[in-house]
Formats: sequence, structure tokens, C-alpha cells
Amino acid sequence: MQFIKMHGAGNDYVYVDCFRERVPTDVAGLAIAVSDRHMGIGGDGLVLIMPSERAPVRMRMFNADGSEAEMCGNALRCVAKYAAEEGLAQGDEFPIETGTGVLTVSIAGRSGPRVDRVRVNMGAPILVSHDIPTTLPGDPPRNVALEVGGETFEVTCVSMGNPHCVIFVDEITDRLVLNVGPQIEHHPAFPNRVNVEFIRVISPAEFEMRVWERGSGETLACGTGACAVAVAGVLTGRLDRCVQAHLRGGDLELEWTEQGDIFMTGPATEVFRGEWPHTSN
Repeated sequence: MQFIKMHGAGNDYVYVDCFRERVPTDVAGLAIAVSDRHMGIGGDGLVLIMPSERAPVRMRMFNADGSEAEMCGNALRCVAKYAAEEGLAQGDEFPIETGTGVLTVSIAGRSGPRVDRVRVNMGAPILVSHDIPTTLPGDPPRNVALEVGGETFEVTCVSMGNPHCVIFVDEITDRLVLNVGPQIEHHPAFPNRVNVEFIRVISPAEFEMRVWERGSGETLACGTGACAVAVAGVLTGRLDRCVQAHLRGGDLELEWTEQGDIFMTGPATEVFRGEWPHTSN
């Protein structure tokens, strides 16, 4: 099975072109195997680039633990890069089908024939608690107290097609990300688990973040998470509508328009291509 390794701001996945390769029979098992950073290719998960009846291409993504996720903004930019370079989509703006619906991507930068920056219309955030989903009060829950391991955190919850719990802090520490993060991921208040973002606001136009990603652990970036933070920051009066996010793997530019949609612009980078020998998957 041929694969492509790509990353968006350090959020790395193994991609399989299912226009050319057969769809794996055990996708969850394959995702676990290829994501292993010691005995596999290494990555935050597996992404299938597939034919679609609604768009030039369809993206299906699986976390490193084999669970299927609805969306990943960083992965979507990489799929857009691949589709444009390989001729799967035409023009500099085209739709891609995702687990949350059809989203529009635009090529924002090139280096010769290679695409290196992509802008994505991520659509409007979901702000109804039941649909996020969470049992916390409010539509959305905003600066709500959440008790975790004997501590109480003030959280704001948003969905970008996948659920996010945003926590603004004075300092982002390993203890918060690596200890508190997984506890919140599996907290009973989140029936489908949740992605957890820890945020230090630098100014109304800039923030630093680390993320504990549902099903993958800490990742170097999370596009949907950055969008959720942008929304949470506006809703709580901490951030402007146009902001820059500093993640461990790079920067993203975000805009939550008055019309309701969120636009995310960031890098998309191919690392290498290869062949996975375990075709039984």
C-alpha cells in the first residue's frame, strides 16, 4: 500500500490515496499500526483520501487509537494540497467532503508547483450544548465550572463538528496538558469524549495553545481546536475576531466573521512517501 506522510503545523498523519489504492478492510487496525512512532510510520492518525459524490474528494480520518473522528482542520489542508497537486480537484478553490459536511478550501500559497498554504472555510461553530455534545449548562457553556481530580477549572465548550473544551490559563504546563487533559477527555460531562485546549492569551489578537487531542494524546497542532479557541475567546471577551494562534508545530491565522463562518489559514507540508508492507490491513 502506497502512502504519503504530511503534516499541518506539526499535526502529522499518514495519508492513503484511495483513488489508486483499495480501501483497507480493517481501517481502525491499520490506523493503530501506522501511527505507532516506534514500530510503524509514525503519526497522529490515518487519513483516507477517497472519491465523493458531493465533491472532488472525500476525507475520512482516524485517530491513533483507531477511532474515527469527524474532522481535522490541519489534515483537511493537507488533503487540499494533495488534491490540487495530483489533479484530483481543479482550480484554486474547491469543496472537500468531510465527516461534518462539505467544506470549501482555497489555495493560499505556492512554492513553484507545490502548494504550501491553504485557507479553509471551517463553517459556523456549533454552540448548543446538546449538539457539542456536553451536559454542562449553557448554549454554549461559557466560563462554566468543571471539577476534575479535585480541582475546579473554568471551561468554555464549542464544537467545530468535533467537541472542544477550552481552558484559559495564566501558564500552560505539562501537568495541565498531560495529566488534566486526558481526565477531561474522558469526563462524564462529555458523552463523546472531548478535545482539550489550554490557552495563554498574549493579546486580543494573539494566543498560545497546547492541545490534548481526543484519541491521539498531545499533538503539535489542532486546527479545529484553534478555531474553537477563537470562538471561545470572542464569546468570553478575551480575543478579537481576527487572531493568530501559536501552536507547538507552527502558527495558524483565524477569522470568525460577523456572518458566522470561521476561516483558518495555515501550512500544509509533505514529509515523504513510501510503501506500507502489511497489506493484510
